[in-house]
This record gives sequence, C-alpha cells and structure tokens, in this order.
Amino acid sequence: MPDRRVLMIAYHYPPVRVSSGIQRTLKFSQYLRDHDWEPMILTVSPRAYEAVGDDQMKEIPPGLIVERAFGLDTARHLSLKGRYFRWMAQPDRWVSWWPAGVIKGLKLIRKHRPKAIFSTFPIATAHLIALTLHRLSGLPLIVDFRDAMTEPGYPTNPVTWRTHRRLEQALIKHCTHAIFTTPGTRDMYAERYPDKPASCWAVIENGFDEDNFRDAETGLDASRIGLPGQMVLIHSGILYPEERDPRPFFAALKEMKDAGEASMETLRVILRATGSDTYYTKLLSDYGIDDLVSIEPSIAYRSALQEMMRADGLLLLQGASCNKQIPAKLYEYARAGRPIIALTDAAGSTAALMKKLDAPWITDIANTSAIRSLLSEALHKWHNQQLNGVQRSLADTCSRRSRTAELARLLDGLPQ
Repeated sequence: MPDRRVLMIAYHYPPVRVSSGIQRTLKFSQYLRDHDWEPMILTVSPRAYEAVGDDQMKEIPPGLIVERAFGLDTARHLSLKGRYFRWMAQPDRWVSWWPAGVIKGLKLIRKHRPKAIFSTFPIATAHLIALTLHRLSGLPLIVDFRDAMTEPGYPTNPVTWRTHRRLEQALIKHCTHAIFTTPGTRDMYAERYPDKPASCWAVIENGFDEDNFRDAETGLDASRIGLPGQMVLIHSGILYPEERDPRPFFAALKEMKDAGEASMETLRVILRATGSDTYYTKLLSDYGIDDLVSIEPSIAYRSALQEMMRADGLLLLQGASCNKQIPAKLYEYARAGRPIIALTDAAGSTAALMKKLDAPWITDIANTSAIRSLLSEALHKWHNQQLNGVQRSLADTCSRRSRTAELARLLDGLPQ
C-alpha cells in the first residue's frame, strides 16, 4: 500500500465545523484504504476556521498522515476594522495558506512519493497549492471542482471572476481528471474546454455516510422536536444570501402569518448554521416572522443528523443560478427519511434528483405565491399524517462508500 499513496489537499477537514461539505474529503480519506490506496491529507491550520469542534476528529483513520499548514482568514486576521485590500483575498480569503501549503506539500511528496495529487473546492487556494505542487513535481493532478468555479456572472465580483477563471484555465490545462458532482456541470466544462479529451471529465456525486447515520441513531430521542400541533421544518447548513436567497420564502411565511394560515403554534422553521446569522436575524425582524423562524448556531455533526431525523420536514433552497449543482445536504436529507421541501428551479439538477428520489414537494424558490401554496398544502398534509419522506431503498443509492469506489477507479487508471 505505501507505493499507492495520493496527496489530498483540502481546506475543510476536521476539526473544522461546517455543514455537509466537509464530508466529501473526510469520507474519501476513510474509505480509500478499502481500495488499496493510502491517502495523505494536506490542510490548513485550525486557526483559519471560523468554527471548530472535536466531534469528527475520531473519524480520521488511525495512522493517516495529516499535515496542517499555516494559513489565516484575511477578513478576520488581516483586516483593519473589517477592511482590507482586495488582492489580499484572491483567489479567496485564505490565500495566505498557499506558501506554507506548498512547502509542506513538497516535503510530503519527497518523503512519501505519492502517485498523484488531488485537490478539492470550494476553497480555491487548495487548487492553487495543488497546481503549484504539480508544476514542481510533475505528478498527475486530479481536480475535484465539485461545482463550477466560474459561470457567467459568478463570482459576482469582476476581479474575483477573472482570478478564478485564470486559475480554472490553468487547472484544466494541467489536470489528468476534472471531477464534478453533477452531469450538468461536467457537460458545461466539456463544452467550455473542447480540446480536453473525454477521458478527462468525471462525475462523482455527493452522498451520505451510513456509519454516521447508524452512530446518530444510537440513543436517538424518538420524540419530535416541536410542540403538539406544531410542524417543524429544518434547514441544516449554509444558506447563501444570493445563491439560496430565502426572501421569497420569508415573504410567503409573512403572507401566511398575516392571513392566519400559520402561527408559532402551528409552524416553526429552524435555520441551523446559516453562515450569515446577523443578516438573516435582521431580515426576519423586517418581515415580522421572527416568531416563526429561529436562527440557531452550528452543532456537532452527529447532533445535526439527529435533528434532521427528528424534524417533521427538511427544507432545501437552491437558486436558478445554481441549476447545475446539487446541495450536498440533499443526500443526507434523503437518508434521514423525513419529508423534503425543496425550493428550487424545476429545470435544475436539484429538482431532477428530487424527482429521482420520488420526493414531490418542489416549487420555485423565487415565486412567493407558489411557495405559500406549497407550504400550506404541506402543513395540511402533515396535520393529516400524509407527508412522507424518501424511501430507504432510493436513499441507499447515494452512499459515500460507493462514491469512494468511483474515485479509486480513477486513481487505478492513472499512468504508472
């Protein structure tokens, strides 16, 4: 096994405490050994993280090499009264991780002789480190984009867009494989870069981890979260203000409250670990629905899974600008077995997966009237015990172990 090593560069790795995005690399690092590959992790020092916790440290495989290179968050550590030069946050706020990441990465390469370099988004500096190490070592480069690094109008800042596009072009030029989480994103990149062979492009979807759910089910409180007669909806994880704009949803709740269709006795919405708590707290007050919707802090991953399984419904938001993407939490929602209410564009990949999972509660994230209608119907169905979750047989098609097997097959196919 030592001669089948892969250097994996990821910003998100325990002890960072974030939503489901951390699980992709963590589970790859857990299960690659089942396929005779030994991962090594290069990540950032915990100081760079906004929130940390030890709850998933135990999931790092015994004996796994994990190197943590110095890095800071420009916005929190290098700003003056919250202000800083834009070049200090290109390609992102963690660019200070790059120099130490390259140095540590070179030491790992020289000592352990990995067969390939793997890096993963959404922190672009991880890709920048990987690209630099590839150029210095000549090792094959596998780039896990997950979602698109650039699209028309995204990122919204022109300087960041140009920086990301230049990095993207260099990554595509040098990589052996580019991995995406949906066929739509893969096809968009294949069209954007027609000179790359078809063998370059790969899709490895996100998923859920069965071991995590079995652990969460141990000692699970079987009682509901809400009060009698009160339907509880949970949105678990980051709620991007632009890509997952909840304002039409908030407006629908306000209309329902004003019309007497919903009250704090009949409906409660929990927004867990939004990443923009201050912004949403003010919005809820402005809409006058802070009695219906509460902003709650990040909790341990096991506790978050338990909360999903105890909720009456699970809320998902995904804007039309992200039609080629699927939030990673949708796979966990499916395994949790609770009804999923998806506010998204009907033409997008998220809606397509909902339909594949036979989860019918879908409506337009930007249409307040449609959202109100769907919520009213869901509330009625719940009161009549007619609101159902995803069937376990359908959810089981989305396990992290099967996703890792797909990555192992890519690694097996690398030139020897």
